[in-house]
Amino acid sequence: MVITFEELRHIKDALPHGSMERIAEELHIEVDAVRNYFGAEHFEAPGKIADVHFEKGISGGVVRLEDTAILQSAMRILDEAKHLQTLN
Repeated sequence: MVITFEELRHIKDALPHGSMERIAEELHIEVDAVRNYFGAEHFEAPGKIADVHFEKGISGGVVRLEDTAILQSAMRILDEAKHLQTLN
């Protein structure tokens, strides 16, 4: 999957507080791996994420995601948050 870096950061920024930890727990990975997926640079940490390739360009460039599990979890959390807002 290809997504712009700007879109990926928008998704990350829209996530409720604690989502990075929730995604890491659900997928049994390090929280730094989740942060790195969204463009952080915690590369010295054991949470380095593979199969994510950042290509610099206009507006941050594009990101090629070989594994979309983290993105799918993030989108599910956003859907849940939106659903909860409509109930209130």
